[in-house]
Amino acid sequence: MERLRSRVADELIRTRRRSVALTESVDDDDLTRQHSPLMSPLVWDLAHIGSQEELWLVRDVGGAEAIRPDIDDLYDAFQHPRRDRPQLPLLGPAEARSYVGTVREKVLDLLDRAPLEGRRLVEQAFAFGMIVQHEQQHDETMLATHQLRTGAPVLTAESPPAAVGDLAPEVLVPGGPFTMGTSTEPWALDNERPAHQVHVADFLIDTTPVTNGAYRRFVEGGGYDDPRWWSEAGWAYRQHAELGAPRFWRRDGDGWLRRRFGHVEPLPDEEPVLHVSFHEAEAYARWAGKRLPTEQEWEKAARHDPSTGRSLRYPWGDADPLPEHANLGQRHLRPAPAGAYPLGAAPCGARQLIGDVWEWTSSDFLPHPGFGAFPYREYSEVFFGPEHKVLRGGSFGTDAAACRGSFRNWDLPIRRQIFAGFRCARTPRPGELG
Repeated sequence: MERLRSRVADELIRTRRRSVALTESVDDDDLTRQHSPLMSPLVWDLAHIGSQEELWLVRDVGGAEAIRPDIDDLYDAFQHPRRDRPQLPLLGPAEARSYVGTVREKVLDLLDRAPLEGRRLVEQAFAFGMIVQHEQQHDETMLATHQLRTGAPVLTAESPPAAVGDLAPEVLVPGGPFTMGTSTEPWALDNERPAHQVHVADFLIDTTPVTNGAYRRFVEGGGYDDPRWWSEAGWAYRQHAELGAPRFWRRDGDGWLRRRFGHVEPLPDEEPVLHVSFHEAEAYARWAGKRLPTEQEWEKAARHDPSTGRSLRYPWGDADPLPEHANLGQRHLRPAPAGAYPLGAAPCGARQLIGDVWEWTSSDFLPHPGFGAFPYREYSEVFFGPEHKVLRGGSFGTDAAACRGSFRNWDLPIRRQIFAGFRCARTPRPGELG
């Protein structure tokens, strides 16, 4: 039990360092400004992190008196759309920092004495793990806000590793049953549960995510101007939003530039394409003679080990991610070239299924069979339905604590500010597999 408490403390402290780095790297004006109506001011995210930590750990797990009950409504994400949050009487930068610091002091004190068994919310420190993941998810959201801000670069990171090996463009995933989801991962969130059997037919999936270079050929080949490649909803969105390329791309003579965290640089053809909506990913896949994988296909490619019949925690096995496995945790501030991380390959041979870019799937966000909302409906249940599409795998901005082979993300199919790309799949042609 003491080892678990120590791990929780380490995760809380490590996560807070990231939150501090994202909010201390800009001045107070930048913290309070809304950089896009799609995003909250950074100072709202910071105080919201503290508010959720207070609600679940200080009050619920600890049974302690409320610290700031007067701000509960201000930081309730369901009461105030992001576009409206700058008009609220939010805590200022100094007050927000003081508040989250006070909450954290009480939580670390609580961790030393809280029971970690006997109640589902605290079993195996679930509530603490949920709060770590919540903060890391908002850290990724704040990182996306940094990408939307204007001005000089304020974030730095080393370059990711290079691609390794000469890879086939696709890998085969043989049909058959596999175990999807999890009933054993201690910090898995409700939409990942429970584990259940799924049968998937033979399919081929791209070995790596689609690259900028491949997507550029779609752009330059008139893909955005040809309604044949787009769904009805996608074409309507493409026309309404006047899309002509991924977000943050711009023409430069015969080439392309992109803007990345304040840097304007030549488009790197070898990196996975980033900042594309579901509709753009779907159109590219159709143009390429393929399709997007279903969520079930993606998870089988990422987790199924045919030698044992087991579903692994991660493509490389059950061990927690290390830097050589995947591009996670904001270490590099960009995707690694397609074909990097050979030690992170799945049993089927696909690479970079974890990290680098969130990958759009063709699936609507729906509950697993036997789903039960826990500990609150608003985390997953209220989003189920055809309005949201599933993304899998995490991005370079996703922390390892908030990403695993069973982790599910979702968003509206028009979203482009998120760190999303995709890979394609296809059904084998008749006779192709012998």
